[in-house]
Amino acid sequence: MKFTKVPLLAQILIASVLAIVVGLLMQDHVKAAEIYISPFGTIFFNMLNFLLVPVVLFSIMDGIVSSKDVKRLGTIGGVTLVYFLATTIGAVTLAVVVTKKLIGILPVLSTEGLTYKVTEHISFVDFVINLFPSNFIKPLSNSNMLQIIVMALILGFAINFTGTKIEKTQEVLHNLDNLFMVALDMIMAFSPIAVFCHLAPEVAKEGTVLVGALGKVVLIAYGCYFFHALVVYSLTVKLGANMSPLKFFKGMLPAIFFAAATSSSSATLPLNMECTEKLGALRSVNGFVLPLGATLNMDGTAIYLGVSTVFIANCYGIQLTTGQLGLIVIMSVLASVGAAGVPSAGMKMLITVLSVMNIPVAGMALVVGMDNVFDAGRTVVNILGDAACTMMVSHKQQEINNSKMEEIKKKLDIMEAEEMANIDIEE
Repeated sequence: MKFTKVPLLAQILIASVLAIVVGLLMQDHVKAAEIYISPFGTIFFNMLNFLLVPVVLFSIMDGIVSSKDVKRLGTIGGVTLVYFLATTIGAVTLAVVVTKKLIGILPVLSTEGLTYKVTEHISFVDFVINLFPSNFIKPLSNSNMLQIIVMALILGFAINFTGTKIEKTQEVLHNLDNLFMVALDMIMAFSPIAVFCHLAPEVAKEGTVLVGALGKVVLIAYGCYFFHALVVYSLTVKLGANMSPLKFFKGMLPAIFFAAATSSSSATLPLNMECTEKLGALRSVNGFVLPLGATLNMDGTAIYLGVSTVFIANCYGIQLTTGQLGLIVIMSVLASVGAAGVPSAGMKMLITVLSVMNIPVAGMALVVGMDNVFDAGRTVVNILGDAACTMMVSHKQQEINNSKMEEIKKKLDIMEAEEMANIDIEE
């Protein structure tokens, strides 16, 4: 008899359910849960922190090097990238603001074993100055994620600008990125155990309060998903593509259902291309915008990161300032842009955002158990954003093509009239 391997997200869900059951049963034995169960979760999160620096550094550098053709994209590429950036910023801003406004319905949990170091208030000018490292080693040793991201951007573009002169360096960089991503996947394979070992003691301490909080944060996320999709994408296709939003969403239903079932933007790509082409998108635009969107445009992931980060901060009793909320927006945009279009990519991006915000990475255990629930909705939002942009860009391109055809037709008419006039003169 052959046994099908249980997917990682299903394992995490099972581990979360078991953690809730065991935690509720151990409410009279909280100390035992903290002493004998919690340390195994701590080991897992220590290993995540160990891999965080090289994963962020090499993945960003490799992403820049791999996208060297972006500089040749032209008008279509420029409009597409601006749209992707604008909607992602709007999505995560919505998530952060809504979650912050509704934070009163979420409890502050007693996370005694986990600490939070309050960051000192600095001016905006100092913040910008501190983005740029003065030493190559120090940001790496101190795990200063913002400076590491700046380092990765500078080095990545530097490799691009050198062209074919250092192809071996590009190959080494790609191999290093693959190496640390494989190491990260190895560690993530133990995430169900880590989730159980971290969540069970928390449930033992907090009981049904934590369970209720998780349900509420899922509702907040889905409220943001629906609002962003219905408002932003409806306006995009109506104003940008002169298309009825109802026709757009109806035409996208096959891709929507497939995205919700697979939780993968990449897997949904062929069906997404088919749906948008049936809606009238140009094949040339389709073949460019959708693959690019599956890599760069992650509005749903940005919403998930914003909601989860604010929720986890609240669980630690952290009162986020306006500046910190702004930083969450920036980091969620950067992280979501780098998210791969595969299941559970959002979990890996959440690690980066929490680290930059100086919120204990172990806090992610509070939400990853529900990741498959979050993932279905955020994937649908991701692929709808790609499709809406495709319809808008395709409509604009058709207008440009029609305009050029009109110009050509006018020139032909003028030439024909001149020829007829010359014939009359000769006669």
